[in-house]
Amino acid sequence: MDSNPMVSSLLNKLANYTNLTQGVVEHEADEDSKRKEVKVPRMGTFIGVYLPCLQNILGVILFLRLTWIVGTAGVLESFIIVFMCCACTMLTAISMSAIATNGVVPAGGSYYMISRSLGPEFGGAVGLCFYLGTTFAGAMYILGTIEILLTYISPSAAIFKAEEVGEETEAMLNNMRVYGTCIIILMAVVVFVGVKYVNKLALVFLACVILSIIAIYAGVIKTAFDPPDFPICLLGNRTLSKRNFDVCAKFTESNNETKTTSLWRLFCDSSLLNATCDDYFTLNNVTEIQGIPGIMSGVLTDNLWSTYSEKGSIVEKKHQPSVAGSEETKLGGLPYVFTDIMTYFTMLVGIYFPSVTGRYNYFFVSEDVYLQANTFSVTVTSREFFVKFGEAVNGNLVVGTLAWPSPWVIVIGSFFSTCGAGLQSLTGAPRLLQAIARDGIVPFIQVFGHGKANGEPTWALLLTAGICEIGILIASLDSVAPILSMFFLMCYMFVNLACAVQTLLRTPNWRPRFKFYHWTLSFLGMSLCLALMFICSWYYALIAMLIAGCIYKYIEYRGAEKEWGDGIRGLSLNAARYALLRVEDGPPHTKNWRPQLLVLLNLDSEQLVKHPRLLSFTSQLKAGKGLTIVGSVLQGIYLDKCSETQKAEENVKALMGVEKTKGFCQIVVSPNFRDGISYLIQSAGLGGMKHNTVLMAWPQSWKQTENRFSWKNFVDTVRETTAAQQALLVAKNIDLFPTNQERFTEGNIDVWWIVHDGGMLMLLPFLLRQHKVWRKCKMRIFTVAQMDDNSIQMKKDLQMFLYHLRLNAEVEVVEMLENDISAFTYEKTLMMEQRSQMLKQMQLSKNEREREAQLIHDRNTASHSSPAVKASVAAALPEKVQMTWTKEKFVAEKHKTKDSNVNQSNVRRMHTAVKLNGVVLNKSQHAQLVLLNMPGPPKNRKGDENYMEFLEVLTEGLDRVLLVRGSGREVITIYS
Repeated sequence: MDSNPMVSSLLNKLANYTNLTQGVVEHEADEDSKRKEVKVPRMGTFIGVYLPCLQNILGVILFLRLTWIVGTAGVLESFIIVFMCCACTMLTAISMSAIATNGVVPAGGSYYMISRSLGPEFGGAVGLCFYLGTTFAGAMYILGTIEILLTYISPSAAIFKAEEVGEETEAMLNNMRVYGTCIIILMAVVVFVGVKYVNKLALVFLACVILSIIAIYAGVIKTAFDPPDFPICLLGNRTLSKRNFDVCAKFTESNNETKTTSLWRLFCDSSLLNATCDDYFTLNNVTEIQGIPGIMSGVLTDNLWSTYSEKGSIVEKKHQPSVAGSEETKLGGLPYVFTDIMTYFTMLVGIYFPSVTGRYNYFFVSEDVYLQANTFSVTVTSREFFVKFGEAVNGNLVVGTLAWPSPWVIVIGSFFSTCGAGLQSLTGAPRLLQAIARDGIVPFIQVFGHGKANGEPTWALLLTAGICEIGILIASLDSVAPILSMFFLMCYMFVNLACAVQTLLRTPNWRPRFKFYHWTLSFLGMSLCLALMFICSWYYALIAMLIAGCIYKYIEYRGAEKEWGDGIRGLSLNAARYALLRVEDGPPHTKNWRPQLLVLLNLDSEQLVKHPRLLSFTSQLKAGKGLTIVGSVLQGIYLDKCSETQKAEENVKALMGVEKTKGFCQIVVSPNFRDGISYLIQSAGLGGMKHNTVLMAWPQSWKQTENRFSWKNFVDTVRETTAAQQALLVAKNIDLFPTNQERFTEGNIDVWWIVHDGGMLMLLPFLLRQHKVWRKCKMRIFTVAQMDDNSIQMKKDLQMFLYHLRLNAEVEVVEMLENDISAFTYEKTLMMEQRSQMLKQMQLSKNEREREAQLIHDRNTASHSSPAVKASVAAALPEKVQMTWTKEKFVAEKHKTKDSNVNQSNVRRMHTAVKLNGVVLNKSQHAQLVLLNMPGPPKNRKGDENYMEFLEVLTEGLDRVLLVRGSGREVITIYS
């Protein structure tokens, strides 16, 4: 009953089910939830979602930059820009709506959905990027407010004014910095006082915006039959600014007298008719045209194509006659209209994209895609009528000149629109940061999770205002817009990724029916977002990705202890399953072979690892790559050892973390220690991800009487790895091996290559030297030759072998007598010798049978002979003659021969151990590590103890030794 409650309690929970995804209450069940709940009035979908979203869309970019974008990119490319940006947000809206239907979305909105779908690392990175984007959006709206104020409402309010021609831009930037700082302080105070005042102001601002949009449509319709009077002065095809002259002409006629105008004096050195004038001014006529000729004038056809330009070039009108003047003419001081920025398609996309991000701020409030479809149609239809105007001519807002009944409707509407959007950004961004801080996945921002008694994010508001001030100090609207475009596009991309992941996983509570349809759309949206990031600005895109990557790695490094059932982990499991099934097809190729380790650890009575440096050596050998399984055996019954097993696993995993050994831990409980080792060797791993190499420490106390079975377990482990066709690495004096913090600044790794093992001895030093501990050690290879071998040729062949392997190592050939190394070659000839002895026994038995038969025949014959002949035959026969060759006699003779062979083998082994150990000590006594071929144990188990003596003598006097026994297969491929 403690673990399985009654059905009644389960039904009670189901009846009160809130459809909240797992992990929601983690940041809401804090101390603020203990306070009295404050009821916040709900504004509904239309007032709370639709109208504010519309206000953000129809904002600063529409009023201040769209006419310039259309005039520069042309009608067709402008429509492409609008379509791409709106399609991106439309697809993201569909993906987000699909995720939102999977459960209730509390505070945090898009961050909440991404973090619960893709995990805390992605959620934290994308959430902070979305926060930065929203904050810079507030800076953009404030800059737009100041530009409208100082350019179109009250130019005389400017603090900094240009004293010379060309200083207008710098003066405007300084004005924006001063006024922007004041406005952001004022807005922060309003938000701090209370959100209810922001909501009240939002309705007023929104009403002004709607009136402005209606005025624009009315003005467009009016141009069909009554175009507005909007004259533009042209010299040839060059646009002139009328700020320095009043009459668009070279001469005026007054009382039959021709007089020059102010424009003449700007291009000529005097007001006289015979003055020296600018060459282009002399060759071209001055004309005045209507800047807004009307929708029926055919101007749409004339401006279908783009006219991009360099910074500082003159704004020119297409299809206008012009005569080229002298190229040496100085343009400085002349009243031309110059471009203040270099224009190209991708730059315009980055500037325009923030105008479609407003709808994203309210996605998490509504599940209805109707909002997206409606705002998309408003966006397209309200922009398709604009033509090429260039800049805001004569100090007037171009859209305002188009509007009906008065330009001031647009000016006031755009001013309030940008103010309202700025307040909305300063209201939403702190709450997003507060939600991230309360989740606790980013430790250094947890302080921003606190606020006032009613939950208002005070500290988050201060940080938001500070970051927004950075955008204000940049001061350029065209520079701030691409920054927030990057952050928003990053968020959009991961929203689509979250939808694609959940669709692929087909989770049980995933509501959409047409899963392939959703996956296709989300994947298309993700690709479009990624493409737009690099289309807008490739360096901004890289910076945004770098920021998101740093946040992701920081959260991963600090270890976000949250389990939200994210889709990335589920996707990883599916990918792992697919990979395991593919690996099952066959054994790996030689060039793909790497030691996949099963590390056998010994634990003490406290379940602590006896030789922790074995894990250090493992991390140095593997460097986090490939498969590593750390196993150990507890002796006993599993039901009695459950708690000890968990404790041992925790200790081993903790040590693996300290030693940076990336792998898996497996503890086996067995009544017999030897059987437990056998179970690990047989069953560790899964499918194709199985170990092919066993790493263990040399049993130092194998001679002790109280531990007399340790050497038997060791020899049986050697036999079992050989039977399983696995390689074996035995580290002797493991406590002398270096830790991961140590560094060898010099020294050698010596390889004694006596018996060919498939290249295992060549591969291991190469892997070790990839680690910083062994990186500065040199590799030396010693091979043993017999006296009758050609040592010089052997050395050349070995050097060529290493050259093909791309291994840098010194080579030395050591000559020894054949009897001195016979133990290493004896295993290969033992069966042949036994077969020869069997043949000899068979031949001997045949000769004896023939001899006995002859003697019996002679005895029978002698019975009829004389007494002297009988005596000679009796003397030739033994006292007891075996008349037949029985099975018992054959087996006895076989064991007799075998015992003599075993004794002879032990003598050969010890002789080899002594001789070879002397040679190794002479060459490698001061080496940092010595690698030796490890011969196999004897066939007869009676010689196991002698085998341990042989290995002990072979490695005597060496500090760090690694005995290597190959698996019987090639592990190195020579690349030609």
